[in-house]
Amino acid sequence: MNRNLLRSLLAVLIAGGVAAAFLTGRMTAPDPTADMAAGEPAAAATGAEHAGHDPGAVTATEPESKTGGEQEAGMEGMADMAQPTAAGDQPMPADTVMISPERQQLIGLRTARVERRSLDRTIRTVGVVGYNERRVAHIHTKVTGWIESLRVDSTGELVEQGQQLLEIYSPQLLSTQEEYLLALRSRASLGDSAFPEVARSAHSLLEATRRRLQLWDIPDEQIMALEETGVPTKTLPIYSPIRGFVIHKGAYEGQHVGPDTLLYTIADLQDVWITADIYEYEIPLVVVGQQAVVTLSYAPGESFLGRVDYIYPYMTGETRTAQARLVFANPGWKLKPGMYANVEITARLGEGLVIPEDAVIDTGTRMVAFRKLPDGHFQPVEIETGFKVGDQVQVLAGLTEGEEIVTGAAFLVDSESKLRSALRGMGGMPGMNH
Repeated sequence: MNRNLLRSLLAVLIAGGVAAAFLTGRMTAPDPTADMAAGEPAAAATGAEHAGHDPGAVTATEPESKTGGEQEAGMEGMADMAQPTAAGDQPMPADTVMISPERQQLIGLRTARVERRSLDRTIRTVGVVGYNERRVAHIHTKVTGWIESLRVDSTGELVEQGQQLLEIYSPQLLSTQEEYLLALRSRASLGDSAFPEVARSAHSLLEATRRRLQLWDIPDEQIMALEETGVPTKTLPIYSPIRGFVIHKGAYEGQHVGPDTLLYTIADLQDVWITADIYEYEIPLVVVGQQAVVTLSYAPGESFLGRVDYIYPYMTGETRTAQARLVFANPGWKLKPGMYANVEITARLGEGLVIPEDAVIDTGTRMVAFRKLPDGHFQPVEIETGFKVGDQVQVLAGLTEGEEIVTGAAFLVDSESKLRSALRGMGGMPGMNH
């Protein structure tokens, strides 16, 4: 039993010695990272300890000095990279940026030439088909009476010009016809009187009565028939003044009517108006007389040719658009009032310089494009743009015909240019060039 106790005590002592040795080694071992940062082997650190110096001070000072040197050298190298040069060490303009062929391929850089071409812009909008107001007739009667018979009794019916619509019985008209017959007989008996005043009065009475019948829209044929037969007609026929469709009917048999009664509204649909909304920025492109093309969703492949007839001189506040009135022939009455139609108006703007739309960078205050220079250099150019024509943009100033500009990845070139400008600015700061 005493042996077991001695063995246990011996094991505890051995374990305690090992632990103490391990802890002592951790506390006294030199920092290898400090030796590596100072660029000296571990033995040099030991020598410093013998000389009475703190090795921690060396490791803190040496890396800091080394890092500062690396940063300074790196900034000088980047500043040198920001200075553009061409073949033969000829300096390029200060605002240019140089991009290697490998990087151009990596970012997908493409170029295109400034071209001169015809500027034809197509304005696409939606219009509503309506009646040609110049071809709409409102039918009224100028006498008071009752509708005796109705010849056209349904809305939508096609009537011909001169077709009878209805007949009106008017006591007023009947009495006027009788007065006309009396004046006719008076002229026959007194027209050759020896007294000029009497003959003149007979003629004046007849003409006044005839004039009253004509103002009531009694046709001359009916007046001539009255003179020949000597029998007044009971009713007054009303005829259609145009050929068209009845779009409103306010007449019914037996109805009492007067001059304020709208009997019919008839519309001629040989021509129709289409009212199209034009956005505010496109209004200068639309002028009277321009050609317009209309297509219908229910008639694919078919189009109608018309022209701009009028541009209304006011804006629609809700949509910020102006309305243009277009006139179209309507064969077969395919363009029906109330129908929506797709409208295209072609604006001819002449010739001008154009570049692809993706070549223009809008900074908010100016438009910029990048002109290609020799040996992979690109220069930003401020340009003035005009109208957009398809995927092309009109150039008014800043570029000339034939120049090559960046199209694909233009925004990446712009970012590169701004980065180089920033680096050149940092190169002149204190402490950046030593």
